[in-house]
This record gives sequence, C-alpha cells and structure tokens, in this order.
Amino acid sequence: MTTSQPRPASPTATPDTSNSGPAPGFEELGLIAPLLATLAQAGHKRPSLIQVQAIPPLLEGKDVLVGSQTGSGKTAAFVLPMLQKLTEAGPAPGPRALILEPTRELAAQTAAVCRQLGRRLSLKTRVICGGTSREQQVQSVRDGVDIIVATHGRLLDLVMQADLVLEHLTYLVLDEADRLLDEDFSASMTALTPYFPDQPPQTVFCSATLPEPVMDLARRVTRNPVRVEIAAESFTPKNIRQRAIFVEKDDKPETVARLLKHFEGRSIVFARTKNTVDALAKTLRRHNLRVETLHGDRTQGARNKALDLFRQGRVPVLVTTDIASRGLDIPDVDLVINMDMPETPEAYVHRIGRTARAGRKGVAFSLINIDERTFLRDVEKHIGYRVRIATEDSLDR
Repeated sequence: MTTSQPRPASPTATPDTSNSGPAPGFEELGLIAPLLATLAQAGHKRPSLIQVQAIPPLLEGKDVLVGSQTGSGKTAAFVLPMLQKLTEAGPAPGPRALILEPTRELAAQTAAVCRQLGRRLSLKTRVICGGTSREQQVQSVRDGVDIIVATHGRLLDLVMQADLVLEHLTYLVLDEADRLLDEDFSASMTALTPYFPDQPPQTVFCSATLPEPVMDLARRVTRNPVRVEIAAESFTPKNIRQRAIFVEKDDKPETVARLLKHFEGRSIVFARTKNTVDALAKTLRRHNLRVETLHGDRTQGARNKALDLFRQGRVPVLVTTDIASRGLDIPDVDLVINMDMPETPEAYVHRIGRTARAGRKGVAFSLINIDERTFLRDVEKHIGYRVRIATEDSLDR
C-alpha cells in the first residue's frame, strides 16, 4: 500500500500523565460548548483515560495512533475532535471525514455515535456499506454529507464509479485496524489512495493491539503520530466465572442447548464458521429456544434485525461468528459459550469480554474437544491462570 506522500515512520511517545494529579474534565480538553452540552445531557461527567490522552493532540491537528481495547471510550475519543474541527472549518462540496470500519455493524454503531454526539451541530453523517441499497446510499451522498462511515468494499465501489468524491477529506480514521490487515483491505486502500486529496488528511489509527504487522501499516498511513496506548488486556475480568467442559465435537450442539436451558438471561454462543452457526441455530430451535444468528452471509437488514431483537431482550440467544466478538455495544450479557474455540487467545479474551461489563457478573463456558486441549493451555498462559474444568453436573460451582 502506498500513500500520496512519504511519511516518517516513528511514532512519538505520549507523555506519562499517570501522576499528574486529578484527571481533567471535558471542559479542560478544549471542546466547544455544543459538544460539552451534549456530553453533559448524556451524563458523561468525566473523560476516560484514552479520551484525556487522545483529544488534545487531535484538536491540535496531529495524527494519533490509538492502542486501546473495546470499552475504553475510543470512539468518542476520535469522534469529538472530528466534530469540532469540521464545525470550525465550515462546509465543503463533499465529505470531509471518513471513518473506515471492518464490519457493517461497527459502521452503523460508529455512525450512531457521530450523530448522538453531534446532534447540536449542523453535520450530516452517512453510512456506506454493503448489504443495503446502493442507490439509496448514492442519493444520501447527493443530499449532502460531512462524515462518511464505511466498509471498504462498498466505499471503493462508489468512489471508482464517481458517485463519491474524497478530494475534500481532512480527517481519516482507520478503526479496529488490526482487523483490516487482510488482502482485500490492503488492495482496497491501494486503490483508494489516488482518490484522496494531495494534502494527506489528519489520520487516526486505532487498534486493540499493536504488533509489528499493525505498526507497519500505521507507519505507512500516519505522519509523526502521537502514540496513545492503554495497556492491552491479557487478563479477563475477575467477575467472569470461566469454565471448560470436555466434550466430543459431535456432542457440542446438544451440550450448548442444555447449558442455555440451565442458565437464564441473555446469552451469546460463538461458533467458528457461518455454516456451524446456522446448523447450531436449527438445533437450538428444535429445543424450543428463541435464537437469532449473526454472520457475514446474512443480509444487512437481517443482521440489524437480529442485533435489535437481541439487544431489546426479545430474543435471549445470539449465535454468531467472531463478527460479534469486538466493538459492538451489547449490554447485559449474562452467559458466553464458546462452542468452538477461537483462533487466538486474544480472541478468547474479546469473546468472553461480551459478559461482565459495567461491573456486572458473568459466566463463560468453553466446550473443548480433544483437538482443542492444547489451545486451552495457550489461553491459560495468556490470561495468567487456570480455567476450571467443569462437568454438566457441576455447572453452578
């Protein structure tokens, strides 16, 4: 992937502010009055640590490299400065901010944050992603847009067909960038680069973790970035009761059904493939369990409906691939079941982190067949303690 101008490679370190006294309020970060009023009305009294560290350099126009886990307040950390800078700069003939997300659900969620935080400002946010009407999206752009929140496939389609012009961009966000390191995204970014303005936009690069492949991408798309990093969680919250059950692979679906009947409340079940998700949902429905599914082969309307039903509590069980493991705002999940173990220990942490949020307690069960026992050891090394082995006769212990 290339950029229109060469960019220096070394991010500058963020000063350590841990011993600098009480954390500042939003007023002290330099935000304008309409944003402060919106934050106050929404009950946001004090900024998170990532917001304290990221908002000032972004308001100064610097590129920022954000290393932070889900739930840290990261989205508001890049949206608030973006809204302020766009308001102060005044209108332009085309969109001035672009936020790239890895999934449609995250795009919709981030756009909702832009609209909520910017409701006292005259800025229009549009979502550009697959799974919904292309014609409607083109018309929404023609009706006027300041902020585009997009997935890369549909964005590239509109740009290459001249239905969307990016030459007025001043603010670019690559969100969840560690999930954007696949070949399709790299090819899309390479194809999009000629359509960016000659003056590179201010860039925010967000990633839950910052291993070398991610840092290599960051060096190519940012210029002397300020690095803001909150230590990644290699541990899992103490208020999650983690258990593993040894079970044959073919017996997993029925075991999931029994676990769901044993535990009341909102539950997420993770499976590795789209076909497994659909097959498991059929099994659970035969047990008279109310289930919705979420994976990449469902239409955007079906995915939105599934999430809405689950969030509203009208359907208590969501069966999904890792598309729901990070970023999505799903409150009050009581139980997480890994029917299939994820590909990495980090993904395990993200999955079970769907429960026990905001001080609540939660339960996480992993169904382990003989081929997955070694991976369980890897997870235990990563989180720093042993996951207790349970049986179906000892579920509550």
